[in-house]
Amino acid sequence: MNLRRTAALAGTALLLPLALTACGSGDDTAADGDRLQVLASFYPLQFVAQSVAGELADVDNLTPPAADPHDLELSPARAREISSADVVITLGGFQPAVDDAVAAREPAHLVDAADVVTLLPATVTGGEEEHDHADDDAHDDGYTHDGDAHDDHDHDLGGLDPHFWLDPTRLAQLAQPVADALSAADPDNAATFAANAAALVERLDDLDQELAAGLAPFAGATLITSHTAFGYLADRYGLAQVGVTGLDHDIEPSPARMREIGDLARRYGVTTLFSETLVSPRVIATLASDLGLRTAVLDTVEGLGQDDADAGEDYVSIMQRNLTALTEGLTAP
Repeated sequence: MNLRRTAALAGTALLLPLALTACGSGDDTAADGDRLQVLASFYPLQFVAQSVAGELADVDNLTPPAADPHDLELSPARAREISSADVVITLGGFQPAVDDAVAAREPAHLVDAADVVTLLPATVTGGEEEHDHADDDAHDDGYTHDGDAHDDHDHDLGGLDPHFWLDPTRLAQLAQPVADALSAADPDNAATFAANAAALVERLDDLDQELAAGLAPFAGATLITSHTAFGYLADRYGLAQVGVTGLDHDIEPSPARMREIGDLARRYGVTTLFSETLVSPRVIATLASDLGLRTAVLDTVEGLGQDDADAGEDYVSIMQRNLTALTEGLTAP
């Protein structure tokens, strides 16, 4: 897959309206020498914006460090920042408070990832049929689909899984649209934004190849997680994801569901159950203890904790950390 071409095409649809906006507004840019003010609604979008803007913008994250972006609430002052920002980057349907603020404030330049990236249906959860379907799909696209899965933490996404950034090829599709929005706000630096976007796509392409090579020996392996946040990663790299719960990590699994997970783990030789950052490991720890299995942690990369930020970690290094956890914990089929 040529990510550089894909990312460029993804931005084409947004280029014309953004360019027209730039031509029609006299105060779109930092003509007075000020840096652009960019708001991203949660960390992966902030990572893209920072990578593309470089030193030419101040990029702020509406979601506090290590907070769960699903449940974000905005203060009135924070919501007002949306109208004053030069560029706002969101995932429509993922954070209702952000959607409401965007609708009310009408930011000058908006990039909605839901308009750029094709979102996949949420992963099925439920019994032996779940893994049988997942196992079949692992030899095809590695993903368990259910277009009717509306009972989980999908907000207004209509049963779609919002966690697209766990596939770096999909995150790369945002690079050019973000560059286009920044260029509309600051035309004098359009060439720099375009070059930075290309460099980001190349970096994410390298990450994709690293993940593909590392996970190739585990194609079709069963990945049991505390909730089904890793569907895009499973889809991209041929894993069969099984969640103890669906997308809503606040739902307690029933005793019957816990027995189903145990049966699946024994049937497919699973040795490690994966909990996640931002989610209590209690259920996974209890289940692993009952089954005599190990536990490991995967990062959903929804937020960047302060310790990781202080250590210079970012989306790429955290995904590499996930790769290590997966290669150490998965059982090759």
